[in-house]
Amino acid sequence: MKAYSQERLMQVLLAPVVSEKSTFVGEKNNQFVFRVTPDATKPEIKAAVELLFSPKDKKLEVEGVRIVNVKGKEKRMGKFSGRRASWKKAYVCLKAGQDINFAEGENK
Repeated sequence: MKAYSQERLMQVLLAPVVSEKSTFVGEKNNQFVFRVTPDATKPEIKAAVELLFSPKDKKLEVEGVRIVNVKGKEKRMGKFSGRRASWKKAYVCLKAGQDINFAEGENK
């Protein structure tokens, strides 16, 4: 497995996506949804989640990562039209029995 710099891994995950769909997916499949940088790769996202959310006493294990490119919506304000920026979303699947606690924040 390739070693990534800790600086890079700290910048890969931008924010968790909190929506009805992401909550439903999280409960059903033990997955978490994150907004990630547009140039992030699956191995980088996996390493970043394991680095940022592992509790001190044990290692968090990621089973798989799926990536979706979300196209920006076309928006209008009167006669002016524009486009929202496109962004990248990652579905991170954890192994059975693993969990991420967002209330604690970063453990490191």
